[in-house]
Amino acid sequence: MKIIKRDGHMVDYCPAKIEEAIEKANLEVEEEDRASSVQIKNIIKYIERLGKKRMLVEDIQDIIEMKLMSIGKYELAKHYITYRYTRELVRRSNTTDLAIKELIDGESEYWNTENSNKNATLVTTQRDYLAGITSTDITRRFLLPEDIVKAHDEGIIHFHDADYFAQNALHNCDLIDLDDMLQNGTNINGVMIEKPHRFLTAMTIATQLITAVNSSQYGGCTITLTHLAPFIRSSYEFYLNKYKKRKMTADLVEKYAKEDLAKEITDGVQTFQYQINSMTTTNGQAPFLSVCMYLGETTEYKEELAMLIEEVLKQRIQGMKNENGVYITPAFPKLLYVLEEDNMNPKGKYYYLTKLAAECTAKRMVPDYISEKIMKQNKIDANGDGQCFPCMGCRSFLTPYVDKDGKPKYYGRFNQGVVTINLVDAALSSDKDMDDFWYILDERLELCHRALQIRHKRLSQVTSDVAPILWQYGALARLGKGESIHDLLHGGYSTISLGYAGLYECVKYMTGKSHTDEKGKEFGLAVMQRLNDKCKEWKEAEDMDYSVYGTPIESTTYKFAKCLKDRFGVIKGITDRDYITNSYHVPVFEEIDAFSKLKLESEFQKLSPGGAISYVETANLTNNIPAVMEVIKFIYNNIMYAELNTKSDYCKECGYTGEILIDDNLEWYCPNCGNRDHDKLNVARRTCGYIGTNFWNKGRTQEIKERVVHLDNKDA
Repeated sequence: MKIIKRDGHMVDYCPAKIEEAIEKANLEVEEEDRASSVQIKNIIKYIERLGKKRMLVEDIQDIIEMKLMSIGKYELAKHYITYRYTRELVRRSNTTDLAIKELIDGESEYWNTENSNKNATLVTTQRDYLAGITSTDITRRFLLPEDIVKAHDEGIIHFHDADYFAQNALHNCDLIDLDDMLQNGTNINGVMIEKPHRFLTAMTIATQLITAVNSSQYGGCTITLTHLAPFIRSSYEFYLNKYKKRKMTADLVEKYAKEDLAKEITDGVQTFQYQINSMTTTNGQAPFLSVCMYLGETTEYKEELAMLIEEVLKQRIQGMKNENGVYITPAFPKLLYVLEEDNMNPKGKYYYLTKLAAECTAKRMVPDYISEKIMKQNKIDANGDGQCFPCMGCRSFLTPYVDKDGKPKYYGRFNQGVVTINLVDAALSSDKDMDDFWYILDERLELCHRALQIRHKRLSQVTSDVAPILWQYGALARLGKGESIHDLLHGGYSTISLGYAGLYECVKYMTGKSHTDEKGKEFGLAVMQRLNDKCKEWKEAEDMDYSVYGTPIESTTYKFAKCLKDRFGVIKGITDRDYITNSYHVPVFEEIDAFSKLKLESEFQKLSPGGAISYVETANLTNNIPAVMEVIKFIYNNIMYAELNTKSDYCKECGYTGEILIDDNLEWYCPNCGNRDHDKLNVARRTCGYIGTNFWNKGRTQEIKERVVHLDNKDA
C-alpha cells in the first residue's frame, strides 16, 4: 500500500509509524486509559484489511481516532488528536525554516536550479530567494484556499510565482512605454528625469528605467528600439550644428557629423549592452529584458532605426567578454526581429539587416523572429485591422486593444499573472475514458479559474503609490497619487493567463498517437479549443482578457514529472522521463524536420493567443547562413513567432569553443579536456524561449540532452 503525504508525494505504508504515534499519545494518559499492544495491532490490521492500494495520511489518522473511540479510549483519542494537531503546527512552522537553511547551506536542488539565469550562491540572489521563501509560506498558509494549495502540491495545477504573491503590488510582465518616459520625462526614486537631448544620454537613461521597472515586477519586460531612434536624429542635428559653427563646407559638415554620429551609436549600444548585463535588479539577476527591432513601427525615423538595429546586431554577433576575456553569448537582452516586406524581399532596402540577423542567430541564438504577415492574420483588433507587436519578456503576448480614441495601444500594457493546468494529469486521471477526460478537464479549468480570480483580486487592491515608476511616471500609466489601478485590469487593457503544459503526453495517452499524427492532432486541437472557449466564457462574464498561454515551465517541468510518477507510477512514453513537454511542442525526442515542425506547430500557436513560441534545434550553422535564411523565410510565410536553437559554449579550462556535452548521468563536461566544473564552463542553451547560462535542474537537463536536431549543416 502507498501512503499519499500532505505534499502530494507517495511513500510506502509503514505500520510502525502508526504504532509509534499511538504509543506517544499513550504516554499522555493514565494507565487505564491507554490502548494495549493488542488493541493497537488490531487497529493496524483493520487499516490493512481495507485492501487499499493508496490512502491519504489524513484518512488513516481519521480511522485511528474513530477506532480509539469505538473501544472506549476517549481520553486517548483526545490526546491523539492533540498530538496530530501539534505535529501539524510543527510541520507548518518548520517548512520555511528548513527551506531557508537549505538555501543558505547550498543544499537545495530546487533553489540551486530554480532559474537558469540566477546564481543561488550570490548574496543578491539569496536575498531575493529568502524573501521568496517567506512569501511562498505566507501565500500557502493564508492567501490561497487549501484545495488550490493541494492541487498545486500534487502537480495538478501550478500557481506561478507564489514567491512574489504576498506582495500584492507585483504583476507579471509588460511592454514598457519608453516613448512616454523619454519624451515626456519621468521620475526615479524622487529624482526628475527630463527628456534627453542626445542618443547616448537616452540609452543610459533607458537602462536605468528598465532596471527600475524590472525591480517593480516579477516577469519579463520588453522595449522597442523605435522609441530610441528619434534621439539619433537629435544627435545628428547636434553634430551638424557643431561643424556648421566652424564655417566648414556643407560636404565636410555632413561628413564629420556622420562620423561622430556613427561613433555615438556604437558607444550608445555598447553602454546599453554593458549596463543591462552588469546591473542587478531586486530579483537578484540582470533585467529580464527583450528588445524589439521592428522597422514597421515608424516611417519618420526609419533610417535612424535601421542604423540602430544594425549596430545592435553587430555587437551581439561579437558577444561579451567573460572573466577570461573571451567573447561569449550573453543571456540578455533577448532580441526580437520582426520580419516584414521591406526586410524579406532580396531586392528590398533593408534586406541586409535580415542577413545580419541570420548571422547573429547562427552564432548567438538571437534574434528570435516575429512574422508581421502571420501576426496580422492572427491578431485582429476591434477596428478589424491586423496588428503586429512584440511579446512581453520571452513569449507572453497581449490581446489586440484599441483605446477610447479608437487607436491601437500596446506599449504601457501588462499581464496580471498565470496559473497553469497540467494536461497530462487530467488525461491520466481519466483512465482513457473520453467522457471522463472532458469532465475532469473542465473541473480542473475551473480550479485554475478560481486561482486566477485570486490573483486578480489581490492585484486590484493596488494603488499607484506602491510602484510610482510603473503607475505614475509612464512605464505603464500616468495615474495620480493614491489612484487605484483597478480600471487597468479590465476592458482588455491587461491580460490574465491560463497556462497549459504537456499537450503531447496528454494526446499520446488518450489517443496512442503523437499530435504529429492526424488523429492525435485532431484531439490536440480540440483540447486547445476547449481552453480558448473557457477563456472566452470567463472574459465575457468578468470583462477581463483571459488568454491561453503556452507556459515556459523551466523548473515546473521537473516538478510535474515527479508528481505524475508519484500519482500514477511509471507509464512508458508518458511518465518515464524527468520532464514533460512544454506547451504544444512536438516532443524534443521525436524525429521531425525543421519545416514540418514549424508548419504543424503554427496550427497550435494560433490557439495559444496569450503567448507561445516555436523553435527548431539546429547543428552549428555559423558557416551556413543560407540555411538559416531558408528557415527565416519559412517563418515569415508560415508561423507567427519562432526561433533557432544553436549551441554557443566555452570551456575556461582548455579554451574549447565547441558544444559542451551531457553524459548519461546528466552531468555537463567538456569533450576536449573532460572538465566538469560548472564554474569553469560557459554553457548557453535556450531553455523555454530565453537563453539560460547558469545550468538547469535534472528534468530540464534531461530534456536538453534528448533534443534531436531538426536542421543539419547541409544545404537547406
